[in-house]
Amino acid sequence: MPQASTRVPSAIAKEQQLREKLSQLPSLIVALSGGTDSAYLAWVAKEALGERALAVTAVSASLPESERRSVEAFVGRYGLRHEFITTDELSNPLYLVNNPDRCYHCKDELFTKLDVLASERGFAAVAYGVNVDDQGDFRPGQQAAREHRVLTPLLDAGLTKAEIRELSRRAGLETWDKPAAACLASRIAHGIAVTEDNLKQVDRGEEALRVLGFRQVRVRYHGDDLVRIEIAPDELPRALAPEMAARIRDAFKALGFCYITLDLDGYRQGSFNPVKPRVNTD
Repeated sequence: MPQASTRVPSAIAKEQQLREKLSQLPSLIVALSGGTDSAYLAWVAKEALGERALAVTAVSASLPESERRSVEAFVGRYGLRHEFITTDELSNPLYLVNNPDRCYHCKDELFTKLDVLASERGFAAVAYGVNVDDQGDFRPGQQAAREHRVLTPLLDAGLTKAEIRELSRRAGLETWDKPAAACLASRIAHGIAVTEDNLKQVDRGEEALRVLGFRQVRVRYHGDDLVRIEIAPDELPRALAPEMAARIRDAFKALGFCYITLDLDGYRQGSFNPVKPRVNTD
């Protein structure tokens, strides 16, 4: 479980700056994925702007079903003005080919749809929940955000992930300690085409692990036969126990995998990034 930041006064000052900047906007659409960062941004935008803030969640085959349920519960509990929209990144061959820039094409589709929505509804701007810590990782989706001139309020306020979690905890947001999440396509090894079938296979695999009681997991898809399972390091001992390992094996055999592997490095973000991709030139 994430630990509360000890730099609370600094975080509170940053939140005040964030509220002031948001309150100066005529209106705002917030891209709400359901993770800790976007949930906090959607909440604080509602606090600053009221009904002039609209949270929008994109629905496609790459959104885990559990995340959709989580978003519905969150916006209902905290009274956010919210809508689901449909994105169609799977119709883009540059997304399907799954080269390292895949996330760019996903975010370009999202922000194009949000730009249209903002124009049709008269919203002044679109924002998303990138933070200071996101700057140290390979995230091509940020390029799409820059091209669409999407606002970055959390980054502009200098907020780190730990500070966002602490401010969310202080606000009583249930997402404060939510495990890191990402779209299902991020689980598919670069160079392996993204399909609705392998996205569903990954989603069902992660749901099976959660049913077994694991909290922070990733199912990394390396082909029709091979899966690499990442589990948070503090949860690994339970996964390695023979009886539990057998239950994991059986669950993934039932999903169609022949070779089920457990990554001994445990869960970490961007584990595909250091790997030289098999670039698909078809």
